[in-house]
Amino acid sequence: MLAERRHQLILRALRSGGPAAVTDLSEQLGVSPATIRRDLVKLEEDGLLTRVHGGARAEEGDQPFAEVAEVRVAEKDAIAARAAAMVQDGQSVLLDIGTTAYRLARQLHGRRLTVITSNLVVYEELADDEGIELVLLGGMVRREYRSLVGFLTEDNLRQLHADWLFLGTSGVRPGGQVMDTTVVEVPVKRAMIKASDKVVLLADAAKFPGTGMAKVCGPEDLDVVVTNAPADPATRSSLEEAGVEVVLAGKVQA
Repeated sequence: MLAERRHQLILRALRSGGPAAVTDLSEQLGVSPATIRRDLVKLEEDGLLTRVHGGARAEEGDQPFAEVAEVRVAEKDAIAARAAAMVQDGQSVLLDIGTTAYRLARQLHGRRLTVITSNLVVYEELADDEGIELVLLGGMVRREYRSLVGFLTEDNLRQLHADWLFLGTSGVRPGGQVMDTTVVEVPVKRAMIKASDKVVLLADAAKFPGTGMAKVCGPEDLDVVVTNAPADPATRSSLEEAGVEVVLAGKVQA
């Protein structure tokens, strides 16, 4: 296996599964631990990961849409199906950027809805569905991340209203704060929250606590969190204190 391909697989493993040991990476890639150690040194020199005792962890940061789209698909589909069931025909839905919002868009085919989005993959998914009135927000195109951002996007949102916002995240802190790794996306997410009656956070188990250095909002800005696993006790307590309903994919958490 070429070194470049190994490096891609190592980064994908760390970003999707968290810190990993040299021995685990060696087994996954079918190469010697010595080779993995050399790879980790090179990737650390490039600023892509941090070596820790016995292994490494990924640096926080943007991941291209195509890379993230391959991760935890079954979990995202379960969350998307539960979220789609909340929406009634005739309502307006605002879909955030990200891969879980895309999986949700796939659940909306055949519905009579208005869908508003800055997510280019959502637009492509729903463009030919004549039952859906589709509104694509303007803005600057972020090609690798398949989204629209900037003051034009925010201005568009100030002129619109949605019954539901389905919001993505990079991580949820124990205090219930919703975080993102991408600073440029944060003003758009905040504008989406202001434009919506109900705010639903879509967050699989890996997002507790996940990653992110930029705060999007606090728990008081959320109405519902849809996830595939119970949040840790501290996060659960913070969400409950803020009056947020926590919904497990497939059932409501008591």
